[in-house]
Amino acid sequence: MYPLLIDWVGLIIRWVHIITGIAWIGSSFYFIFLDASLRQRAAMPDGVAGESWQVHGGGFYHMQKYATAPADLPAELHWFKYEAYFTWISGFLLLALLYYLSAELFLIDPEVWDINAGVAVLIGVASLAAGWVVYDQLCKSPLGQNETALSAVGFILLVAVSWGYTQVFSGRGAFMHSGALIGTIMVANVFFIIIPNQKKVVADLIAGRTPDPALGRDGKQRSVHNNYLTLPVLFVMVSNHYPMTFESRWNWLILTCVIVVGGVVRHFYNLKNAGKGEQYWLMPIAGAFMLAAIGLSLPPRSNVALEDIPEVSFTEVRRIIDVRCTVCHSATPTFEGFDRPPGGVIFDDMRDIQRSIPRIRTQAVNSRAMPLGNVTEMTDTERQTLSHWLARGAPLE
Repeated sequence: MYPLLIDWVGLIIRWVHIITGIAWIGSSFYFIFLDASLRQRAAMPDGVAGESWQVHGGGFYHMQKYATAPADLPAELHWFKYEAYFTWISGFLLLALLYYLSAELFLIDPEVWDINAGVAVLIGVASLAAGWVVYDQLCKSPLGQNETALSAVGFILLVAVSWGYTQVFSGRGAFMHSGALIGTIMVANVFFIIIPNQKKVVADLIAGRTPDPALGRDGKQRSVHNNYLTLPVLFVMVSNHYPMTFESRWNWLILTCVIVVGGVVRHFYNLKNAGKGEQYWLMPIAGAFMLAAIGLSLPPRSNVALEDIPEVSFTEVRRIIDVRCTVCHSATPTFEGFDRPPGGVIFDDMRDIQRSIPRIRTQAVNSRAMPLGNVTEMTDTERQTLSHWLARGAPLE
C-alpha cells in the first residue's frame, strides 16, 4: 500500500508540474512574442512604446506597451507570477521525492563518488542556491551591461557546472540537477527581480512618483534570459525516460549541445517575431548541434570480429539476470519499497527475457542506467558478458 501511495503522490505532483509549467512557459513565450511584435505607429498615446494588433478565437485585440508605465494606473492589473512559483515548487518536490528520498537509487553512483545520501542532498540543494547567487551577481556586475559577454560567460559557467555535477552524482542525477539549476535561476528571476521591480513601479505610480526606467530594463533582461533557457529545461524534464542522454559518458556535452539548440531555435523565432525576417541559416546550426548530441550518445563501436567474440550460454546470462535484475524485475519483487516490477518489466522466465532483449541492450549494456544506482552491484565483467551474448544474437539455449 505504501509504495502505491508514493506513486500516486509522485503522479499528482508531476501532473501539477506539467500544468503549471505549461501555463508559465505559455505566458512567457506569449509576452516575448508580444514585445517583439510591437510597432511604432502614428497617433499613439503618450508614453506608449509600441502596439500590436492580434486576432485569436474570432476576436481582435489591440495590445499596447508603455515604456515605463501609464500616467494613470488602471484599477485592475493582471499579474503573471504564480505559474512560475508553483512550477518550481512542484519541480523541487519531485526532485526531493525521486532523487533525495531515494538517493541511493537515483542520485548516487558509488563508481562516481561514494558519498552518503545526506551529503549528496546537501550538495544538490546548496548548488541550486549558489548557482542563482553567482548568476544574479553577474547580471548586476558591469558585465551585465554587455548582453553578448554576459551570455557567453553564463553559458561557459553553465557548461562547467553541468560537468561538475557528473563528477559528483550519477548520470541521471547530474542531468536532473543541471535542469533544476536552470529552472531555479528562471524562477528566481521572476521572484527576486521581475515581480519586485514591477511592484516598485506600481508603488511609485500610486505615490505620484516617476518610476525608474531601469526597473523595467532589468526585468526585461531577466525575462529574455528565461526565454532562451526554456527549451533546454523542457528537454531535461523529458530526458528522464531516455537513458541514452544522461548515461552517456558525454552527458554534459549532450546537454551543452541541447542548450545551444534551444537558444538558437528561440533566437530564430525572436528575430522572426520582431520583424527581422526568417533567418533560416540558424536552423542548420541547430540541426548540426542536435546531430552532435545524438552522435555523442551512441555507444562505442566494436572492432572485434564476430568470430572473435566469446560464446556465452543462456545459463550464464540467466544467472546474471537472476542475481542483478530480478530483485526488482519480477512478478514478486524482493527489493525493499517495490511491490511490483518497475515499468512492468519482468525476467521470471525465458520468454520474459526474450521480450526484453532491446531493454537489456539499452539499459544495462549500452548505458549503465540499470540496475538503478547499481544497487545490486552488476560488474563491468557481467555487462561485458551480456554484450557478448547480444552480439552473438542472444541465443536462448
